[in-house]
Amino acid sequence: MQIAANAVVSIHYTLTNAAGDKLDSSEGQEPLAYLHGASNIIPGLENALVGKAVGDKLSVTVEPEEGYGEVREELVQEVDRSNFEGIDVVEPGMQFMAQTPWGQQPVTVVKVEGDNVTLDGNHPLAGQTLSFDVEVVEVREATEEELSHGHVHGEGGHEH
Repeated sequence: MQIAANAVVSIHYTLTNAAGDKLDSSEGQEPLAYLHGASNIIPGLENALVGKAVGDKLSVTVEPEEGYGEVREELVQEVDRSNFEGIDVVEPGMQFMAQTPWGQQPVTVVKVEGDNVTLDGNHPLAGQTLSFDVEVVEVREATEEELSHGHVHGEGGHEH
């Protein structure tokens, strides 16, 4: 079976950045399972997997616009330290969930100067060219339940 819309796909992968630093890998773990066509993975990788089958190995370079997007400066904001009531220490690298007009948004503290805290709501990999080394290990038809929920169930997928 070839990878196409509504297929459940399991892959082993290694993700590196433009400098060749390993950012993530399924090595030594269960493969990543996703529902093809349901936006479960970034578009650049999903598009490169169309038509592939079990046993296929490929290297994929994904530019920011097909990955986690470009860095959006409007998602970097300075807020007052008083917004972190009940938190004794706020320092760069910490992550929080912020309430925004469009719902909950993860943000990362990038700078703390006195009572000013700079937060970044961009995905940590925004603006980066990413490289994936991928091996397709399983392809099957999705169940009706998986299709209605928009994600994979069972091993490597979501458990309810």
